[in-house]
Amino acid sequence: MTDSIVIIPTYNEKENVEAIIRAVFALSKPFHILIIDDGSPDGTANIVKTLQKVFPQSLFIVERQGKQGLGTAYIAGFRWAIEHKYDFVFEMDADFSHNPNDLLRLYDACANEGADMAIGSRYVNHVINVINWPIARVIMSYFASSYVRIVTGMRIFDTTAGFKCYRRQVLETIELDKIHFKGYAFQIEMKFTAFKCGFQIKEVPIVFANRVLGVSKMNGGIFGEAFIGVLKLKLQSYFRKYPQKQV
Repeated sequence: MTDSIVIIPTYNEKENVEAIIRAVFALSKPFHILIIDDGSPDGTANIVKTLQKVFPQSLFIVERQGKQGLGTAYIAGFRWAIEHKYDFVFEMDADFSHNPNDLLRLYDACANEGADMAIGSRYVNHVINVINWPIARVIMSYFASSYVRIVTGMRIFDTTAGFKCYRRQVLETIELDKIHFKGYAFQIEMKFTAFKCGFQIKEVPIVFANRVLGVSKMNGGIFGEAFIGVLKLKLQSYFRKYPQKQV
């Protein structure tokens, strides 16, 4: 048994899913993996179910009907992980933009260095660690994170990062029913809510590599949701009482 589970949402990731699963299972520390598949028409779920015969005690899948959004996929995964009593719960992409080896560093930040949430950060101290992104996207992402930091008051450089480790207490304390964003603004909302609940957040520098195989799910509407969503989060925070971290 392990204390850690990696949640990986998938939609049409047949080129990557087996390789990412095997890469995580090859690490020196044991992790379990939970795939949340949103009805991928390319057969991603079938690949995972075949691999479950190889890794019956450590690989799990939740299949959903159609694309329901990144946020709802993670919320479903968080509830599953809480129910199954994992102490450390990770978010990671399927496309190798997040290096599986960095799971060990995120784990160490939470398990041994006192963080409640560890973020795999592309922009720690204004250093941009991104490979093979178009320069326009790098600039947009970097300044989006700066905008979020200014509006929310969080002292986090990579506010939109999707590579994270949570202590289970964070997910049990955050009122998951009140997390509303479904796209990439979900990543901001989770960080902001953890911040308002008084949890310790630590950024771990990583190198983010653009996907090689498969198709990116990023589009302009995602950034639009995040831009407006941040203003809504900040305004709503003035009228909301957040549950606080229990020591």
